[in-house]
Amino acid sequence: MNPSWPLPQEDPWSTPFAESLLAQLKLHPGLTILDVASGDGIPAFYLAEQVGPTGRVLAIDLSQAQIRRARFQQGPALPWLEFVCMDLRALPSTLPSFDRITGNISFMFFRPNRFEALQGLVSHLKPGGQVVFTFPSLGTFDSLWERIDREMAHRHLVHERQALADYVAERPSAEHVTQWLEDLKLEQIVVAEDPLEVKTGPGPAFLHHPLLRGGFLDDAYDCFQDQALAEKVMVTVSDDITSFVPLLALRCTMSAWKPHGSM
Repeated sequence: MNPSWPLPQEDPWSTPFAESLLAQLKLHPGLTILDVASGDGIPAFYLAEQVGPTGRVLAIDLSQAQIRRARFQQGPALPWLEFVCMDLRALPSTLPSFDRITGNISFMFFRPNRFEALQGLVSHLKPGGQVVFTFPSLGTFDSLWERIDREMAHRHLVHERQALADYVAERPSAEHVTQWLEDLKLEQIVVAEDPLEVKTGPGPAFLHHPLLRGGFLDDAYDCFQDQALAEKVMVTVSDDITSFVPLLALRCTMSAWKPHGSM
């Protein structure tokens, strides 16, 4: 099938992760899919086209603004695709079970109780169904965090260094999610990591990078109580990008199946 809703190739972040998700996800017409932390619809639109009008895709996100944007983009197309504002960590008991549960770059939003959130989602997976998630795993942008840590150490910033260390350590690893999937008694477990390079220039090009600001860089700023000090540290770091490029994200894909006969 040549999709009329392809993954947008101009998106250098969500699309590469979605491609990894789709490489593991088994699709055919008629499937019901729950897509969590669906954002602007990558890959919900693609999924809906693949399952067709005999299937159903429920795409949920906590951000009302992103749900509005996705609905606007959808218009009257793909009426079996529904975008709903909903918290994946507090799914209603009336929510049905699904053949597939997916989430592109979503696992990072499960914190702080990732295992419990995953367990809750799996309870809505039909026996014989598949769950597939992608996320930037432990090790993502390590060279950047190490450079920021060195600058903090140079300035004797004890509190900020601890906050940064806690933030970095909180990111799940491939080993963590493998263990969680095993603990949930799932089968055919596949957890794979692939590097994804994010290119950036120095100075303002780094500090206002569209893939970093509003996400990872904001997390670094949040490690500071004094935002004026944070800006000084980050400006210094931004002028020294040769010390931490290439800037690599670890693109992790986790896939598993619920055994037939399980509840």
